[in-house]
Amino acid sequence: MDATSGLLTFMIVFVSTLIIAVISGVIFINKRVPLSYIKIHIGVSALPPLIALIALINIDNSEKLGPFYFDILAWLMAFFVLVIGLIIQRFSMQYLKGDFNYRKYFVLFQLVTSFAAIAWLSDDLRLMTAFWGLTLICLSLLMRLNRKWKVTKAAAKVTSRYFLLSWIALACSVLWLFVITGEWTFSAALTEAHLSMVTGWQYFGLSLLLIIAVIVPAAQWPFQRWLIESVAAPTPVSAIMHAGIVNAGGIMLTRFSPLFHSDFAAFILIIIACISVLIGSGISLVHVDYKRQLVGSTMGQMGFMLIQCALGAYVAAIIHLILHGLFKATLFLRSGSALQHFEVPVRANERMSYFWIISGRILAGVLAIVFWLAEPGEGYRIISALILAWSLSMAWTQLVAFGEGKMGRIIGLIALVIVGVVYFVIHHYFNAWLQNIAISNSHPSLFIIILVAVILVLGSIISTWVAKHQSSKVFAIIYLWLVRLGDAKTKAIERHPNYLKKFLS
Repeated sequence: MDATSGLLTFMIVFVSTLIIAVISGVIFINKRVPLSYIKIHIGVSALPPLIALIALINIDNSEKLGPFYFDILAWLMAFFVLVIGLIIQRFSMQYLKGDFNYRKYFVLFQLVTSFAAIAWLSDDLRLMTAFWGLTLICLSLLMRLNRKWKVTKAAAKVTSRYFLLSWIALACSVLWLFVITGEWTFSAALTEAHLSMVTGWQYFGLSLLLIIAVIVPAAQWPFQRWLIESVAAPTPVSAIMHAGIVNAGGIMLTRFSPLFHSDFAAFILIIIACISVLIGSGISLVHVDYKRQLVGSTMGQMGFMLIQCALGAYVAAIIHLILHGLFKATLFLRSGSALQHFEVPVRANERMSYFWIISGRILAGVLAIVFWLAEPGEGYRIISALILAWSLSMAWTQLVAFGEGKMGRIIGLIALVIVGVVYFVIHHYFNAWLQNIAISNSHPSLFIIILVAVILVLGSIISTWVAKHQSSKVFAIIYLWLVRLGDAKTKAIERHPNYLKKFLS
């Protein structure tokens, strides 16, 4: 009884602070309120994530309370999206100053994160679907806030259509699940007793709808167009999209994991995700615009996250989306100071550099084998080992092999060791912390594991070959195709901000 009353208190306080933060944003819209009020609003907006953090620290097990379901994952996601929103609002205090819609941005930022937090705390499928839809609507409104700029209006129009498709797919899957089980809640509909009512083809159909609902906001092929065109939006809007919204696929698939049993559905998701990884990596390499590079990076990272979900590694996917969200938000918020250098450094001894590159690849391969042999029974461990070997090899090449002199290589090696230790410590504690969340314990078939491994290895081999034959016709075709694929449509591109020119005249 005490635990229930304590949870009820947390919930009341949390919802109350969310409502107060939204009201604070609405008050700021009034032009009679001085601009200095924004500092008070930021202080008020810090209360909901603080309450979510306290609840996250004090939670011991899963509890259902009314239409809400409280476990570590629910509070963690609520805390994560609210903290991201708070950081972006704090950044926007100065960045967006002078914008005609300066006041409106903050209430929409607050609504986006508040609706998303409630969606992930919901046990009721209808409530979750409704609040996720409100999140997408507010995000579209953020993009089209500047109605005098035709570029953002065109981008918002495309985005709204894609989001509507995603939401309809989610709503259809929820309605279909209710028709089969007669339940509207996660905790009841996804129990073994109710899942026994779901037949094989229904599993596939539900999984297919969930895939559509997930890959659209995650900007996966062939639905990446909305994210490519959204680069015209202000940087804080891009930050909240890349850090908090595109990650939603990992949370959604984790919550619906008991339904995701079809090997054929997993096969479809893996093919889409692998294609997205390759396309996203290519876009980030061929485009010189910094925000487009980040778009390509997000496509690739979300592809890896969905591969993790398809292989049943839901905890790894949650860790991935949190770290990616924090990292990508940082990159966007510092994009104004980013400076790219394209000069190729001159190597005094090419043989020595080649020796260090080969050494790094051997070391990466050995560590990957050791990592896999630690738990060879887990299928996902093979894929993790391949990704680890590739990442370590690339990092070694950049930080150690191409280091300037002995001191440069030593510093690069130290940085690599520190990053590796920090990652494994964070991964270990997160993994231990999230083990108690309710997820499916199904393991992918050997065919699915081999398929992912083959695609990733072939993609790496092909990209390496293409990079070494830059004078070939194949390279030119692939390069131009990726450039075109990463470019927005004509309506979403403007060489000069004409709306500002008209305003000044």
